[in-house]
Order: sequence, then C-alpha cells, then structure tokens
Amino acid sequence: MKLKLNRPIIFFDLETTGVDPAKDRIIEICMVKVFPDGNEECKTRRINPGIPIPYESSQIHGIYDDDVKDCPTFKSISKSLQQYIEGSDLGGYNSNKFDIPILVEEFLRAGIDLDIKKRKFIDVQNIFHKMEQRTLVAAYKFYCQKDLENAHSAEADTRATYEVLLAQLDRYEDLENDIEFLAEFSTKTSNVDFTGRIIYDKNKNEVFNFGKHKGKKVCDVFRDEPSYYSWMMNGDFPLYTKKIITALRLRALDNKENK
Repeated sequence: MKLKLNRPIIFFDLETTGVDPAKDRIIEICMVKVFPDGNEECKTRRINPGIPIPYESSQIHGIYDDDVKDCPTFKSISKSLQQYIEGSDLGGYNSNKFDIPILVEEFLRAGIDLDIKKRKFIDVQNIFHKMEQRTLVAAYKFYCQKDLENAHSAEADTRATYEVLLAQLDRYEDLENDIEFLAEFSTKTSNVDFTGRIIYDKNKNEVFNFGKHKGKKVCDVFRDEPSYYSWMMNGDFPLYTKKIITALRLRALDNKENK
C-alpha cells in the first residue's frame, strides 16, 4: 500500500546518550523522507554529543565515544536539518514520547525554536499497542513476516517502522490512509509539553500532572503562587517545558491585569 500524502513525511529514529530530554544528547539520526509521489530518500548522520556516551547506552546501540569524536555537533548541522524537515510531518516508533521531545530539545539548545504546532506526528508504536500490544521486533515479524536484523541501529529501526505502518494500513480496515487520522489515532495522551508534566483536562485547560499542584490549572497556580514558576524555571526541566510554562505564565499575568 502507498501512503497517501499531501506533503512529505519523515520517519526518523534517534540513538542517544540516554533517555532524559533535559540532559541527554543525540549521537545518530536517520531519516527516511517519503514524498507525496511515493519517492523516498534516506539520510543517516552521526553526531558528536559533546558529552561522554555512557557505557550502558553504547552496549545497546553500539556507538562509542571514539566513533563520534570527529563528527559534527548538533548545533553545527541544526540549520540544515531544520531546512530539511521544514514542511514535513514526522513519524517514528515511540517517537511522540521519546524521539520528538529529544529532537525539539536539541533544536532549542541550538537556538532554534522549531515550529511543531502545524505538523502531524505518527507514532507507529501507539498504533501497534492499540492493535496488538507488542515490541518493534515483534511488530516487524508480525506485520512484515521478517526478522529485524541490526535492531537498535537507527536506519534499521527507521525503515522497519515505515514498513510496519504500511503493513498496518493494509491489515486494518479501521485505519484510514490519512495523515491527520493517523496522527490523532496514534496519540495516547493529551500532553501540553512532551514529558507530560502539563496536560489538558476534559475542558481543554492546561493543568499540572505532577507534584503538589497536580490537577490544578497552571495559570491559576502561577497567578496565585508566582514562586512555583521560578522553581520550575530553575529546576531540571526540559527547555521545551520551560517554554510552555513561560507562555502560560504570561497568559496568567494578562488575565490578572484584565480583571
């Protein structure tokens, strides 16, 4: 089955120093760009993270400090990468929870505020879990009848993810071959920020999803307890989360002044 597209979509996978968007860095990125006419192009790039790669992480993806010591930093390629993904939707496996938050965080560190509001995100893992409840290796075997060789290499995982989505569209009549539908279907939560520290409630209000103010409206907390905003800004939260709470704090101040 051919994926129906109105604009390009980039399926991508990251190998990183760890799993914390606030601290960890990208060391390899692979992107398979699929165009509306069905043409594809693949780009894979290793990146010097600027910090040591933990041995435990290297044991998983097979990339060590010596492998990336002469590679470019993310900042040095950030502008060309931004241009490459401009105007494209994004897809991946567990990408809504892991790859996209880390990618956005890297762009923010490089001084680039990546516009993501108009993009659609397809998370093939979420589709898989809603349908079958398995892992990528099992998904590839289940849907494509193939063994996933070189698992945990960015390119192998990226290509497998794309193939799994196409097989899912063939298998499930309920899945529409439409990017907007797939993006909504593969979204598991109503997060405002990527880490789920702030979520939407049933009335579409932004509320805290952690700590002593869990369940309370963010704007109300920042209006009544300004020090909580300062605590978060000085805390170990991802830059994207800090960007979100800054916008909400400004809204709270505007609402207070208008009362």
